[in-house]
Amino acid sequence: MFIDKIQIHAKAGDGGNGCVSFRREKYVSHGGPDGGDGGNGGSIVFRIDEGANTLLFFRYKRKFTAETGGAGGGAKFHGKNGEDTVIPVPPGTIIRDAASGRILHDMSSDESFVACRGGKGGWGNRHFATPTRQTPNFAKNGTPGEEKDLLLELKMIADVGLVGLPSAGKSSLLASASAARPKVAAYHFTTLEPMLGVVSTGGSGGFVMADIPGLIEGASEGAGLGHAFLRHIERCRLLVQIVDASGMEGRDPAEDFATIDAELANFSEELASRPRILVANKCDLIADKESSEALRSLRIVAEANGYPFVEVSTATREGLDTLLGTITRELSTLPPVLVYEADEVPEEEVFSADGAEDVTIRRDDDGAYVCEGAWFDLLVNRVNFSDRESMMYFERSLTKYGIIDKLREAGCQEGDTVRVGELEFDFVE
Repeated sequence: MFIDKIQIHAKAGDGGNGCVSFRREKYVSHGGPDGGDGGNGGSIVFRIDEGANTLLFFRYKRKFTAETGGAGGGAKFHGKNGEDTVIPVPPGTIIRDAASGRILHDMSSDESFVACRGGKGGWGNRHFATPTRQTPNFAKNGTPGEEKDLLLELKMIADVGLVGLPSAGKSSLLASASAARPKVAAYHFTTLEPMLGVVSTGGSGGFVMADIPGLIEGASEGAGLGHAFLRHIERCRLLVQIVDASGMEGRDPAEDFATIDAELANFSEELASRPRILVANKCDLIADKESSEALRSLRIVAEANGYPFVEVSTATREGLDTLLGTITRELSTLPPVLVYEADEVPEEEVFSADGAEDVTIRRDDDGAYVCEGAWFDLLVNRVNFSDRESMMYFERSLTKYGIIDKLREAGCQEGDTVRVGELEFDFVE
């Protein structure tokens, strides 16, 4: 079974909680708080599995969770970091955010992709000791790991895509040109899923060829099998359109070309404009090639569109070397395989207002205004306070989500101290 599109749920591990602990040993003079930090949660990581060409693995497993970080311990013991969950996917898998459809990453290179980051471990109480607060009875909880619904979409990576009507000879060409062994039979739709083959051109040269299940009229609108697999030729640098020139099916070769051309255009104008080679197949069944009306009409079509035209017979391998040489020559002038760039995340989506209304402001014994709430903890964990731009983002968020207004309502004035956990800053109007 071939599966090339599926939705999964991924949840990174939560960070472990910090520990509240005090060192009390006889004859040891320097005791005090010694609570260790919690471990970081594991992340959800995608990696390429070169041996896979389908998302069948996800048919029965669609929920993935990473390990939670361990809690901190006494004697400054750090909690165990959670193990990452590694998810193998075929090359060419595009990872999207299921809610927005935004592209997160294209798995077209060997690098791994962290889709959901694990939560950070909380600080133990040893971090909160000060000259005036020598026995802090509190620690920081770990932050939750990211959680997302992800849409996995496979777009196969191939240099050349074979397209044409059923029984035009696509599978036969792939079998003749490469070591791939697709099913070949004398009836329509023998190919039910895309097939890949590596074609050697001598030495270390070669290219990847993809056989796409036969298209029919209306494929771009869902008819037949073509609609489900047209996405797999979107990456192809070159299209090889194969037409049965023998007339055995009782069709007009020029009309066959026009049918496929229209379906490619209906699916994607960019795909229809992709460089193409027109191939007349089954030429061994044509008695007189010089006077063949089918070959003459296909030559006219190729010349009108500026496509190279090659006559072949996959059964006898006639013209096969000429075709492979033409493909190699065309590929040498074309850019690399298309790689989809991740969509930028708008700033307003990086951090939402959900939970900002639950932030509370209270006055501490030393006169500082203390901001408390899970939303504030998440915001602080996103900010690098040693970076100017990150600090500017922090200040904008305080204004945008109404925290500054809440501080004013609580009586905070210019120069007053504002405290968020272990962070302190002066209020500036």
